[in-house]
Amino acid sequence: MNFVEELRWRGMLHDMMPGTEELLEKEQVSAYLGIDPTADSLHIGHLCGVMMLRHLQRCGHKPLALIGGATGMIGDPSGKSLERNLLDEETLHHNQEAIKRQLAKFLDFESDAPNRAELVNNYDWMKNFTFLDFAREVGKHITVNYMMAKDSVKKRLSGETRDGLSFTEFTYQLLQGYDFLYLNQTKGCKLQMGGSDQWGNITTGTELIRRTNGGEAYALTCPLITKADGGKFGKTESGNVWLDARYTSPYKFYQFWLNVSDNDAARYIKIFTSLTKEEVEALTAEHEAAPHLRVLQKRLAKEVTIMVHSEEDYNAAVEASGILFGNATSEALRKLDEDTLLAVFEGVPQFEVSKDLLESGAKAVDLFTENAAIFPSKGEMRKMVQGGGVSLNKEKLEAFDRLVTTSDLLDGKYLLIQRGKKNYYLVIVK
Repeated sequence: MNFVEELRWRGMLHDMMPGTEELLEKEQVSAYLGIDPTADSLHIGHLCGVMMLRHLQRCGHKPLALIGGATGMIGDPSGKSLERNLLDEETLHHNQEAIKRQLAKFLDFESDAPNRAELVNNYDWMKNFTFLDFAREVGKHITVNYMMAKDSVKKRLSGETRDGLSFTEFTYQLLQGYDFLYLNQTKGCKLQMGGSDQWGNITTGTELIRRTNGGEAYALTCPLITKADGGKFGKTESGNVWLDARYTSPYKFYQFWLNVSDNDAARYIKIFTSLTKEEVEALTAEHEAAPHLRVLQKRLAKEVTIMVHSEEDYNAAVEASGILFGNATSEALRKLDEDTLLAVFEGVPQFEVSKDLLESGAKAVDLFTENAAIFPSKGEMRKMVQGGGVSLNKEKLEAFDRLVTTSDLLDGKYLLIQRGKKNYYLVIVK
């Protein structure tokens, strides 16, 4: 497989230096991509870069995932308006370990293949590097004029932000450039990849290598992923969509991909899955023939959820989706863990009642009118129950005066009431 061709048809190629494609065709290339360890989980904003490493390895080349333990202590000015918080060593180490576990789902770190992936941390070679050494070995090769010409520096200096640019951030491109030089000298790394906003930092690295030892060094970037409407990809009302289930449940993760627009689904299925060109073309044709079936979104959500989480998590997410939008059973509802239950019914009206009411049993008609105002009157509730339009925990309520007890509780503290086809209410029993 031709790596550049693979990126090209997937819409994952933004810029590359002349000679990059020829290099990749003639030999096995070690290439690296930097990942910022400011959290102990990646989010889907990192996924395009991670998929570049995955495709690189599938095409027979060697991926190096660089955790920016040192650079993470400083912060990259590219595209940022504020200097970032500095992290301590213990936090960085914890974040690195967590990120490696996530990357292992995408890359082969364990086999004895010559192109197995490696994780490196620039803190390892920067921690004992003195300022004097840095000034001599790195600073003398790159002029201030060269550094000032970078877009990321120019924007910050042109007064777009109130605080200007600190010296710490100004030196960032030299630090990133030194990473490339170090990996070039110690691991024969000839290619650095990243998002298009990293072009300036990456080319500083190629320039540093050229001026230091005349070595071969190339740059390749992917476009920054956006939504078709121009909005920021990966941001929801509740913030980032994380790869760690502690921060974004597999159900919510699945729902994110399921709910993207048709235009976005057509782009994302190329970028965020390993499906072949033929498979993607067949799915796209099927989708265009019947857009209402959302074939692309369903397949995209399946592929990414299984890749990031597991098939079991994917199946549970599909089942959970069926509870809200399909004809799921009471049994399926009871199988949900509390986090997924709350994620599925996020945004539905909620009421709180005291557990004491249910200890000896409360009539449904009293409970759902007086204690939780789901129905405006007992008469209306009686009428809806008689017409078969009320369910408790996905089971049709046969009698409006049926006793509701603690044995009806989901996860020991919830009741789910459905009024008609689409109106859900969650009663939290405390």
